[in-house]
Amino acid sequence: MHRLPWGSPSLSASFTFPISRIRRWSSPAPSFVYTLAQWGLDPIVAAVIGLVPFYVLGLALYLFYSRVFERRGGANVLQSLTLFFGLSLVVEILLVLSFGSELKSVNVSYIGSSLKFGALTVPYRLLIPALLGPVMIAAVWLYLSRTNSGTAIRAVAHEERALSIAGLDPAAVKRHAFGIATATAVVAGAALIMIGPVEPFGGRFQIGRVFAIVVLAGMGSIPGNLVIAIVIGVAEALVASYLNPSWSPGVAFAILLLGLAFRPQGLFGAAR
Repeated sequence: MHRLPWGSPSLSASFTFPISRIRRWSSPAPSFVYTLAQWGLDPIVAAVIGLVPFYVLGLALYLFYSRVFERRGGANVLQSLTLFFGLSLVVEILLVLSFGSELKSVNVSYIGSSLKFGALTVPYRLLIPALLGPVMIAAVWLYLSRTNSGTAIRAVAHEERALSIAGLDPAAVKRHAFGIATATAVVAGAALIMIGPVEPFGGRFQIGRVFAIVVLAGMGSIPGNLVIAIVIGVAEALVASYLNPSWSPGVAFAILLLGLAFRPQGLFGAAR
């Protein structure tokens, strides 16, 4: 069950990469949740408080990226990866200076408790994040499929020029999408810090699985993220239990390569 919340971190990447080829940037999210939790706040409450600040942060980051690269006609995958990877390194160093490099965890009453169904015992620290991921994905998918702004976000990922013809500003739509992606990273941070301790450089270990989930699901496929996150999570758990735990980090990429060999656009993605 501790593998199921991978749908949460992959959600922000499914927003940003299809639209602007920007790497997911959420290094401060778990540390933000940790800071508020030290004040006695529940991690979920801390995540809710952080939604608006991180949305504004996402707007500012994309505005900077847009003005420096896109408006000059120099935006490409390599430049966006370089920019946000470098920014992540700077943020990680600042987090180390602020919080230290040791593992940080939150102390909430229900994290040490379990829910019992007869002979089955499920720790709340795993159950709550496992439920949080699908709920967040469902909420985002409803927003994308039932609102005009959500439709615009899906449209700009497929054909930016058509959106301009319709009288909408593609840059504003992408800026809004990046803000939402950054906000969802706070919820993912709350889920991860409930599962176990986190540290400033933990994002480097997460991004590999997140990349595999997003690409294998199909760029921009929100429901596909949940399905692939569960598949990869269960596969990693089986490999760790019955073969060798040290092999589990390579499971995601093994499944990714196998899936792309048969369906290059992703299992739930549409061919372009």
